[in-house]
Amino acid sequence: MFKRLTTSFLAMLLALPVALVLSMHAAYAETTLVMAEEPGCIWCARWNAEIAPIYPKTPEGQAAPLRRVNISEPIPEDIAFARRVNFTPTFVLLVDGVERSRIEGYPAGDFFWGLLGQMLEKEGIVFEVKRGK
Repeated sequence: MFKRLTTSFLAMLLALPVALVLSMHAAYAETTLVMAEEPGCIWCARWNAEIAPIYPKTPEGQAAPLRRVNISEPIPEDIAFARRVNFTPTFVLLVDGVERSRIEGYPAGDFFWGLLGQMLEKEGIVFEVKRGK
């Protein structure tokens, strides 16, 4: 009986660090919001005017820092889109360089924040929003 308890105890002791490492990886996964844009895109310009100045200061911007790519140029090798980007702007949520979800187009401020919040929540990415009316 003592041997069985010792084996169970040792298994539990070994399982704890493994669980911690796995949960820490999820907590520290690199999350990025890629904005795919192109020169002359009026919706990109509108997003730049309305959202870009405040984005890095928001909880969403801190949870998923913005990275810009020009679709007229080759896509960087460290980005894995699920499919081709056809519309600009397209906002792609990357976790460890792999696309998890996207917003095609700029649907205006309130819709953008709502859709981005849903994308982050779906991936279990923690952010806290404190917006007043």
